[in-house]
Amino acid sequence: MPIYEYQCGDCSEAFEVLVRTAADGDHVSCPSCASEHVTKKFSTFATAVADSPSPSVGKGNGGVGSCGIGCGCH
Repeated sequence: MPIYEYQCGDCSEAFEVLVRTAADGDHVSCPSCASEHVTKKFSTFATAVADSPSPSVGKGNGGVGSCGIGCGCH
């Protein structure tokens, strides 16, 4: 069951919805104002690969965290 992120067009509230069936994703309303004027946002997710080493955070890697260079947090 995927979790989708939405943005309300009326009150600008950002929220997530667990979609159990495809039909559930068709009628989403904002939990703050009950508006159905919502748009689905693009979201990012992380995956883990069994054979790759885990990212090192703060372990002498030249100031580069697990998010990589160019993310704006450095």
